[in-house]
Amino acid sequence: MRPIVRILAALTCAALAVGAGKPLPAKPHPNWLATFAADAEGRHVLGNPAAKVKLTEYVSYTCSHCAHFYVESDVALRLGAIQPGTVSLTINNVIRNPVDLTVAMLTECGDPKQFFRRHGVFFSTQSTWLARANRFAEAQQQRWYTGDEAARLRAIAHDFDFYTVVAQWGITRAKADTCLADAKVRDRIKVQHGKAIAEGVQGTPSFSLNGVLLADAYDWPTLQTAIKERLTPGV
Repeated sequence: MRPIVRILAALTCAALAVGAGKPLPAKPHPNWLATFAADAEGRHVLGNPAAKVKLTEYVSYTCSHCAHFYVESDVALRLGAIQPGTVSLTINNVIRNPVDLTVAMLTECGDPKQFFRRHGVFFSTQSTWLARANRFAEAQQQRWYTGDEAARLRAIAHDFDFYTVVAQWGITRAKADTCLADAKVRDRIKVQHGKAIAEGVQGTPSFSLNGVLLADAYDWPTLQTAIKERLTPGV
């Protein structure tokens, strides 16, 4: 082998040896905040499907305590628990009145991957749209309880100006009306409600961790403590 060739070969072997001693680049961490799924009941699930703690939140959209919980917990829950992959979140509807059902139907309208965005907007603006209820005459409210169910939901969407809310996501009034008339989605939401009652949910918000309903846990500090306990090694 000529000298220059031997030198190049030696350098190549040295480079390979150095490279062989380096660890392979770490596999990119999944973005669990962009990981969406649906379970057997059609409930929306956010986060790592193999998370150690599986949180189910039972909510109704006209529940002021639910809105308070959302505002109080959202950042900490998402960034501190869901993003690391230790906790997943499932939303289970509880329907206390036809307004709850209307909002639940509208959160289902559009791209399923945008569900949690729509869910969050309705809760973060609840104090604004729910305040309108005080202005409605009894005769106007009767439209929410009588007649064809899809027509009732359209009346509620009109009265609470929900068409304007969903327009920000590119959902036209015609599209929203189609969603409000979707019997399959409506039945799926009612199944979720029935599941909550069967599991012993008596009020909202309520929570279960790994399938076990928590007693006396209705706020973020209490729930946060319960989650931390279940994330403790050996638990």
